[in-house]
Amino acid sequence: MIDLYYWTTPNGHKITMFLEESALAYKIIPVNIAKGEQFKPEFLKISPNNRIPAIVDHQPNLNSDAKSAGPISLFESGAILLYLAEKTQKFIARDLHQRAETLQWLFWQMAGLGPMLGQNHHFTQYAPEPIAYAIDRYVKESSRLYAVLDKQLVDRDFITGEYSIADMACYPWIVPHEKQRQNLSDFPNLKKWFERVGARPATIRAYAKAKEINSAPTVNNEAAKKILFGQDASTIRRS
Repeated sequence: MIDLYYWTTPNGHKITMFLEESALAYKIIPVNIAKGEQFKPEFLKISPNNRIPAIVDHQPNLNSDAKSAGPISLFESGAILLYLAEKTQKFIARDLHQRAETLQWLFWQMAGLGPMLGQNHHFTQYAPEPIAYAIDRYVKESSRLYAVLDKQLVDRDFITGEYSIADMACYPWIVPHEKQRQNLSDFPNLKKWFERVGARPATIRAYAKAKEINSAPTVNNEAAKKILFGQDASTIRRS
């Protein structure tokens, strides 16, 4: 059984997509980040960065070199996807070249697509006042990253050929494309891929679970904005 500490964000969706694809047994433990539940001591023991998602795997795969038979806890969505892929031997190729390609696109999402689109979300939707330079910067960078992915998907059904953790990492960040001021029709290969991934039964199940957990916008009042966007070093020191 895997405990999934989860909220309905793109990074959270990555993990439910994998777990639904792989049919691993898991239990969702909601962490309402708009109410500050990510600062609870029991969660911080698992995720010291006070971010979701995080997991605790109570039945890890152990080999002869394992030092402990206890549970494994992980935070950071990319690390979780890689761990689960290696645990199940699914959605990451065994072939060295294709595995390397999958890893580079996973890291591309973690280092580029996610952070840049996250800034897009902040300045276009949540900033207390519009800052034209910031909006223009991140909308343009979002467009560039969409084009990178669109080019990669020429003559490919999925990012590295076969469906993988790279696709699961990227898809949830493309879901809010309209809020990011992007038109999928401008990226025809990406659009076909987006529809293909969205039609997978596991993707449909993952997003249905999200609606069961939370059907309202996470950032829906000033209190939530203060919790989510007002953190600094003091947040860590007092937690």
